[in-house]
Amino acid sequence: MITAGIREVKNNLSRYLTQVKAGEDVVITDSGLPVARIVKENQRNNGIRNALLPLIRNGVITLPSRRINKGNLGTVNSHGKLISEMVTEDRR
Repeated sequence: MITAGIREVKNNLSRYLTQVKAGEDVVITDSGLPVARIVKENQRNNGIRNALLPLIRNGVITLPSRRINKGNLGTVNSHGKLISEMVTEDRR
């Protein structure tokens, strides 16, 4: 197992991904504390849906029944303040 800081992984991502492809796990740390892990993806169907199967079976979550057509997303017209203005006010 390889341990590296965020900046180190960011600056050398290709090198770390090559090591992951070879079977190494990479633990990413922030100020010395582990925050994430990069592991080799199993070639079998281990997508997000399979990872969520236990939650689906227990009725904790429900996946969408259809795909979202992202090409048809449009703008929303509304009256009042812009969202960016509301965010700026909220940050004050």
